[in-house]
Amino acid sequence: MTTDLYDTPEHGLFRETVRKFVEDELRPRAREFDAMGRIDKTLYRKMGDLGMLGLRYDPAYGGAGLDWSYTAVLYEELGRADNAGVTMGICVQTDMATPSLHEFGSDTLKREYLAPAIAGDMVAAIAVTEPDAGSDVSGIKTRAVRDGDDWVISGSKIYITNAATADWLCLLAVTDPSAGYGGFSQIVVPTGLPGYRCTLLDKIGNWGSDTGQLFFEDVRVPVANTIGQIGRGFQQQMMQFQDERLVGCVSALAGSEHLWEETKKWARERVLFGKPLSKLQNTQFRMAELWTEIEAAKALTRACVAQRVKGIDATRLITAAKLLCGRVARRVADECMQLHGGYGYMKESMAGRAFVDSRLISIGGGSDETMMHYLAKQLGF
Repeated sequence: MTTDLYDTPEHGLFRETVRKFVEDELRPRAREFDAMGRIDKTLYRKMGDLGMLGLRYDPAYGGAGLDWSYTAVLYEELGRADNAGVTMGICVQTDMATPSLHEFGSDTLKREYLAPAIAGDMVAAIAVTEPDAGSDVSGIKTRAVRDGDDWVISGSKIYITNAATADWLCLLAVTDPSAGYGGFSQIVVPTGLPGYRCTLLDKIGNWGSDTGQLFFEDVRVPVANTIGQIGRGFQQQMMQFQDERLVGCVSALAGSEHLWEETKKWARERVLFGKPLSKLQNTQFRMAELWTEIEAAKALTRACVAQRVKGIDATRLITAAKLLCGRVARRVADECMQLHGGYGYMKESMAGRAFVDSRLISIGGGSDETMMHYLAKQLGF
């Protein structure tokens, strides 16, 4: 990616704003959010006040009207916050639950749900995955049956980030079982309605955000809450996934780079066999390999950002980047934890936390296997 995407004075000022927010609001409270098992809602309001929650969105709804390079800057900094769970919860707000609403939603829906999400007054979640349908989105079974001017929703969703915090959901449901890929719709569903309930799940990592299972028992919402055209939900969701995956790549690599830097400091201070760990050839070679892999993944990710800025369809590159970045993040976390020795196995250790957090990257937003399946098709196989 050309450097001018990042090197303008405007980008520099924005990066300083985000970095200060990370230093003042996120890092000092990282363990507090872990203990809470969710993000304090006031955090979203602070981000809304700073204009961070609607960077690419229409100013008519409180957005900043900027291009994808500013989103990249945002998540390069948030990815270094030492709390992947918090970063993921924010990502759900900015790039998983709201892109379809911004792109396809009615003016009424945008004013009622998008504008408050951009302001940080409402928290959003994306409700797609189900107990029997994960990366294969076409297998979902949650139904929305039309009854007059209402949808009546029945079914369940699982592994939903921001589950207990969300004020509304971007729900993907089957609205016409006979229509194949044309039988899905995206619907805005406010939480707390009769027939809706949520139970929390216990994750092995990403402790700073809440993840849960959602249940819908004849939940009624207006048909007017449909995002875009009825029956176009599957296609809209596939487009929304591209933002999610690219943000995941950017934040994961930022976290990996930060972990690499901190491991380098550790290796200089840790004495083994009478000399700093950093002076051992094994350490030097491993760190050199990790740096190379991070830089290679960053180059691919930045190429994706460059295409998005230019308005070019980046689906193939993003698919490849998602596959590569997940594997690089896992390898960096594993190797850095190993170099930290026994301390790396402690929950308080940055390396140990990264080890359990990074494992999700190759699963969430489409598994490695799904990315390879899509990529093979895109390459003509």
